[in-house]
Amino acid sequence: MRDPLTGLYNRRFMEEFAEKEISRIKRYHTQLSLIMLDVDHFKKFNDTYGHDAGDLVLKEIADFLRKHCRESDVACRYGGEEFVTLLPNCSLDDAIIMAQGLCKKVREQVRVPYRNEILSVTISMGVASCPTHGSSIGEVLKAADNALYEAKSEGRDRVTAAKG
Repeated sequence: MRDPLTGLYNRRFMEEFAEKEISRIKRYHTQLSLIMLDVDHFKKFNDTYGHDAGDLVLKEIADFLRKHCRESDVACRYGGEEFVTLLPNCSLDDAIIMAQGLCKKVREQVRVPYRNEILSVTISMGVASCPTHGSSIGEVLKAADNALYEAKSEGRDRVTAAKG
């Protein structure tokens, strides 16, 4: 259920939780939004400072998500340097606003002390919503992933909403 490095929920838990939420969405006509985020230039942290530094960056982002998400949200480590946060009962517009705030706070506040240096971190985010971008978690994740890819190709350190 939990990722051993970050302590966040793992991908398998996230997918099971999301499927239950999607059933609830269909029954009660609510929404589920999700934010897929990726640490910008993560490979540089590992290549320049070593995997210990990369692990510290991942732990710091996990701690940040725990502190800055709503109590009802579910933050998960999706894999590598990617994270997904599920936002039950949250519209796409509200999820975009939340993601923009998180992106700004990471840029301004996240500093990772490593040896004699302070590492600054930025993130890119893709936002999608169910049922707007799909009726299954796979479809919504794919839409968020495409939006994340667009955010990275546009220069990183930004939020992009899925098309559709």
